[in-house]
Amino acid sequence: MIVYEGTKLSFQRDVMNGTIARNIDELFKRLYIPRGQIAEFRSWENSLPRMGLILGDSRIPDQSQVAIEYQIPLTSKRVDFMIGGRDGENENIVVIELKQWEKCTATSRESVVKAYTGGALRDVVHPSQQVYSYAKLIENFNESVRENNISLIPCAYLHNYKETYKNQIFHHKYNDVIKEAPVFLQEDSEELQDFIAKFIKEPSNKKLFDIIENGKLKPSKSLQDSVGAILDGKQEFIMIEEQQVAYATILKLVQNTISNDEKHTIIVQGGPGTGKSVIAINLLAKILNNGFSCFYVTKTSAPRTTFAKSLVRGKHTLSYLRGLFKSSGTFYDTPSNTFDCLLVDEAHRLNAKSGLFGNFGENQIKEIINACKISVFFIDEDQIISTRDIGSVKEIKKWAKKLCSKVHYGDNLKLLSQFRCNGSDGYLAFLDDVLEIRHTANYDWFDFDYDIQFFDEPSKMKEALRKTNINNKSRMIAGYCYPWNSKNDKTQYDIELEGGFKAQWNFTTDQWATDPDSFEQVGCIHSAQGLEFDYVGIIIGTDMRYENGKVITDYTRRDKNDATIKGLRTGNNEELADRIIRNTYKTLLSRGQKGCYVYCEDKALGEYLATRCDRAKENTAKQKTYKIVASDTEPKKIKYVKVRFYEAATAAGPSEDFGEERFEEIDLPETDVLPGTDFVLKISGRSMEPTIMDGDLVCINWKARKNIRNGDIGIFNVDGAPYCKHFYQDKGGNIWLISANEDYKDTNVFIPYDSDIRFQCRGKVLGHISKLPDYFNVWQKDNP
Repeated sequence: MIVYEGTKLSFQRDVMNGTIARNIDELFKRLYIPRGQIAEFRSWENSLPRMGLILGDSRIPDQSQVAIEYQIPLTSKRVDFMIGGRDGENENIVVIELKQWEKCTATSRESVVKAYTGGALRDVVHPSQQVYSYAKLIENFNESVRENNISLIPCAYLHNYKETYKNQIFHHKYNDVIKEAPVFLQEDSEELQDFIAKFIKEPSNKKLFDIIENGKLKPSKSLQDSVGAILDGKQEFIMIEEQQVAYATILKLVQNTISNDEKHTIIVQGGPGTGKSVIAINLLAKILNNGFSCFYVTKTSAPRTTFAKSLVRGKHTLSYLRGLFKSSGTFYDTPSNTFDCLLVDEAHRLNAKSGLFGNFGENQIKEIINACKISVFFIDEDQIISTRDIGSVKEIKKWAKKLCSKVHYGDNLKLLSQFRCNGSDGYLAFLDDVLEIRHTANYDWFDFDYDIQFFDEPSKMKEALRKTNINNKSRMIAGYCYPWNSKNDKTQYDIELEGGFKAQWNFTTDQWATDPDSFEQVGCIHSAQGLEFDYVGIIIGTDMRYENGKVITDYTRRDKNDATIKGLRTGNNEELADRIIRNTYKTLLSRGQKGCYVYCEDKALGEYLATRCDRAKENTAKQKTYKIVASDTEPKKIKYVKVRFYEAATAAGPSEDFGEERFEEIDLPETDVLPGTDFVLKISGRSMEPTIMDGDLVCINWKARKNIRNGDIGIFNVDGAPYCKHFYQDKGGNIWLISANEDYKDTNVFIPYDSDIRFQCRGKVLGHISKLPDYFNVWQKDNP
């Protein structure tokens, strides 16, 4: 989608009149496109007038076509600026990435620099790599661009960048990508004019941006060849035995149905290590090679990042291939049958809502089936590890039926053989039994030789694991029982255990599974699910213990920021919390292909698991069966009350002010509804953590909106955008809306007393102390 479109002349007129930023802002609102707040508006105010000066060159025709803020299909990425025309023979579009940086620092990482952006010093992609990838994405996925022989020429313009730091942005390690996408600095304005004038010498009689906007998504031949060549011979993507049979079965279904207008949904079931991801990647290559549009989709980013990196392997010219890997949350507004095929891995992890704040869409399963002709879901219902996980065979079938998509599901699409854990199907069944997920025949045995060891100290486990990390294929992983202290202070440790063991969570790197420097860090379920290692070292926290002859779980021992059990902290569904914790540790304990080393904080649990494993090793020929013991415990009766619930209407009040906003009456435990509650809202986002967690339901008193006081938490509407924030108004009438989470202070909102910004309070959040965050006074002085 293109937000702003015009000619060089109309663009310059908007710049000269000082209305360009405001016009773009209004277009965003009119098109209902989510965007950043003040920082993005200021970037338009600062960067676009500089482009107005650049286009003042008389060599660039007045009727050259201009487009601003083009969102590349199926991504959240937006191209800053494009100008189109002809060079006398060919149609060209110059794609320009605009940066306000004054300096940056080169890093040792491929195509990454360190720059101050978003209110902090961050590792970010080099601007040349960024804009080159954008241009390649458009070229390789937009058939209409190729049919009309439109060339996309990328470059970057850092109009504030100081000459003093030129050696950093032009460091020799970036030479290759800079050749593909030149960088122009503050003192290079004339060079940028020459660059644009070289490709835009006369207007085009084609509507270039209409072609881009409405082009059919189909992979280019070069993309097909690249993916096929990359996969060829790669050991991690080679299929064996049962995987090949399943692959052939799915491929035949796809090839037989993709050319007609019917919708088909294929459900592939398989446990951990049965090869679901390998099959999906091979299908991706084959379907693309046949000339059809196809994407690999997951909810979690870890598999996408790892597979994409494996394909690209540091080659900047192939970086656009990362566009083949999509988040499950990108299809909420995709028109029906836009794509030929979507391959959805880890489908059990799909959510209902999409978007960073969970405020878009209705149901990811529905949206994926709607978006393509053929949807393929790879699923293991025993790997559900969060209250947000909605993926199930039943749910997929339900939406397929509603969308008239024929379902393919059966024994020929079930993967049974185990290719992880040294090929031991019995080991996984043993885990089910020993973790008391379900009783199995593998009470005291499992087949094959799998290296599982138990340690009484975490440091001993770590050092043993280090010896296995020969090929950077061993990692430590832990249950989510430990706070994320290093998030705000990189000198702090997150996990401190006996024997002087100290470690940080893996969140300090975005490629923990493949980064050679990340062995010292500890992964969690979010960064490990869907991935495989040679060896894993598992830290089982106190959320799982051995008491009175039983393996028990205790969700209260999870860290308060653990998103996987949000909504369960009131104890209203202990059965689900128990299932999530057991599934989590089973998933972690099955990540290693060759071996698994284990440390348990609860000594009794460690001794029990070690004893069971020792017994299993001694009795591999024995097999015992156990009946599932039915529970006669009566569920505790809870009194429920009806209350009005708004899913995503944080900008409205409880009665007539809601207008067309949707609400429903829901039943909540009486103990959860605070006195004075007029309605409840579901909060999306982490800016109020730890006071209010992402996904929490909060009780709102609408009547108190007129008496909101400094420090109170309220629901506010600012120019149509909803906020849940602390309120503060100074003596001069200026208003601040303040995040509780200091890491999200860049989402704070300042409303001057004389501003024409539309502001309303929609209610007070009950049950929280009226106290401003500790960081606010310092932040306010720095942001007057």
